Amino acid sequence: MPCEDGRVTIALDRLLGPGEIRRLAESIGLRPTKTLGQNFVHDGNTVRRIVDASGITEYDDVLEVGPGLGSLTLALLQAAGTVTAVEIDHRLARLLPDTARRHLGDRAARLTMLPADALRILPTDAPRPPTAVVANLPYNVSVPVILHLLAEFPSIDHMLVMVQTEVADRLVAAPGSRTYGAPSVKLAWYGTARRAGSVSRSIFWPVPGVDSALVAFRRGAPARGGVGAADVFAVVDAAFAQRRKTLRSALARWAGSPAEAEKVCRAAGVDPAARGEALAVDAFAALAAARTTALAAADLPNRPVP
Repeated sequence: MPCEDGRVTIALDRLLGPGEIRRLAESIGLRPTKTLGQNFVHDGNTVRRIVDASGITEYDDVLEVGPGLGSLTLALLQAAGTVTAVEIDHRLARLLPDTARRHLGDRAARLTMLPADALRILPTDAPRPPTAVVANLPYNVSVPVILHLLAEFPSIDHMLVMVQTEVADRLVAAPGSRTYGAPSVKLAWYGTARRAGSVSRSIFWPVPGVDSALVAFRRGAPARGGVGAADVFAVVDAAFAQRRKTLRSALARWAGSPAEAEKVCRAAGVDPAARGEALAVDAFAALAAARTTALAAADLPNRPVP
């Protein structure tokens, strides 16, 4: 039964263990591949910790990316109002609904399967607007998937994702830190992110060659300035394409020349001798806005120099 806040205690005996994970894989002739990032969680306590850290309740419509054999899905179905699972491997997409019915009975009716590439899904593909994302993301596409979902699904309010530790460090990095870069700025455009714990590689089958971490995200108001994500991200990409270069130099191609880059920086109130690694998302928004204003004044098309 849910508590007053809508949260539910996860029943461990309804989750998948190591033995069943392997039996399910064998039943469809599955050999996990690195290409699809197939490393399946087989520890119930870790699954319960992930769901608890996500803060989802009975009032959430959860989007799960890469459910695999269903380790996390079975816990999400106990905790959330509904779960829409996006799975690119059609064998797994066909198997999961039956696994859910065997473990959860009528509760499995809350599951909707989307056999699709998470980088291509749109709001029209989902049965209802998702309010949360909880996922063990494939490491090779984790950042693009996160940014795609936030851009295309404005209904998503919060996320809890498991990613490679190195990626987690980049996503939550602050300006001036060693790991701060384009992913840090782009995620900050949409809201705030923080580390929510570490995950041992021993709880996966097969065991990956990297460590994992949890990242919690909460959507906030985008940076102001009258510009959109595409304009801001173009500045971000230019600034980090040549790390440790001054903005006057790094933004030269984007602005048209080093002199124009300096003008844009000064109009935005940003030191042209600064480096992209030192700028917060608001500063990048100011640069994009200043460039838009300069182009409008010159009556030129607002697009980066090829």
